[in-house]
Amino acid sequence: MSAALPHPALPARPPGRDGGLGRAAPSGLPHDHLPDGAADVLVVGGGIVGLTAAWRASRAGLRVTVLDPSPGDGATHAAAGMLAPVTEADFGEEAALRLGSDSAARWPVFAAELEADSGLSVGLRTTGTLTLAYDGDDLALGRRVRALQEAWGLDSTEISVAAARDLEPLVGPRVAGAFWAPGDHQVDPRAVHRALTAALGRDPRAAVVHRRAVRLLRSPGLGAPVTGALDDAGHEHRAGTVVLAAGADSGALLTVVPEVCVPTRPVKGQTLRLDAPPWFTLDHVVRGIVQGRPVYVVPRTPGPDGHREVVVGATSEEHPDDRRATAGGVFALLRDARALLPGLDEAALVEVTPRVRPGTPDNLPLLGPTTVPGLVLATGHYRNGVLLAPVTGAAVDAVLAGEPLPPTVAAIDPLRFSPAPSSVPTNRPGGP
Repeated sequence: MSAALPHPALPARPPGRDGGLGRAAPSGLPHDHLPDGAADVLVVGGGIVGLTAAWRASRAGLRVTVLDPSPGDGATHAAAGMLAPVTEADFGEEAALRLGSDSAARWPVFAAELEADSGLSVGLRTTGTLTLAYDGDDLALGRRVRALQEAWGLDSTEISVAAARDLEPLVGPRVAGAFWAPGDHQVDPRAVHRALTAALGRDPRAAVVHRRAVRLLRSPGLGAPVTGALDDAGHEHRAGTVVLAAGADSGALLTVVPEVCVPTRPVKGQTLRLDAPPWFTLDHVVRGIVQGRPVYVVPRTPGPDGHREVVVGATSEEHPDDRRATAGGVFALLRDARALLPGLDEAALVEVTPRVRPGTPDNLPLLGPTTVPGLVLATGHYRNGVLLAPVTGAAVDAVLAGEPLPPTVAAIDPLRFSPAPSSVPTNRPGGP
């Protein structure tokens, strides 16, 4: 592998727009001024990102409430759980690569702490990722990505098809080339969510409220703090710090906060879950390029009967919140997956899971404190909520303790889409 090229400098944040340069960084210490029954931290959203934030607040000894009508039933429920910053490296997305690599490196400790707190396994498997190219054009594309990975000093190697079959004997006959990324792993997102739920359930200071937030609450006056959220039953949930982690719905909750723009959009993805027979001995994550189309196959650890769950994904559709499983989506995924692994024909199709991911204009998350006291963003993770859970947790730890953000988080301004202070309307819409 050639020597790594120096990373180009990322643009500096504007003065006054981060925790160390004037941004209001909410303290996570217990708020003595809060009304009776209020939490120290309210997390709006109960997916893997929101529950990670809540768990970290709980670990810090804070009173925490999670507000979500069906925790874990959004993007988390469909996610395959690939921890693959190397394989997913793309041109022009250096900040995403650094953030993802940082978070992937944190996963072993994150998993160990969560398993200790919950008593449950999170299904972390450190077996590496094999990428297969179906034809010559796919191989050429894979080599261009491989050159980018090499330029950035990432651990990825082109291997022969014979070597790929040594790793995975089920690789099909029509494969033109292969690449190996030994440091790209996987975790089971549903197991992670169960563990986060269990860890919070062990803390009497933590509560999960199964209601939908309709808007944030704020004290009167410009520059006033965010103080909680209103739910769809008309109940107010007050807190000293609000962590907005509502995925694609996050932007709609900010009617009383014109200073902050969260342009999340729903990007639909369909995944499949198969029940593979005992002879289907797939041990590594297999990703592929099939006539220019990406596909992945993620095997879980076999059960006592030798059967294993296999996740196949994923479509990417610019649609509103649409949970219809489509024939075209299922066909496209199975067509491309079986082109690489024909043995999938014998697996049972047990679940089709369409969900929306929270995309942003630059595919980067909105993560960190804002200029509005009491408001922290943890949203817009797009396809990478599972991968970025540990670094999101580290950012929440830092914000609640009044400490600097991890450098990879600090490099991505959560207010990069927000209006300049002089352009914010003086008449704030909505009410407290």
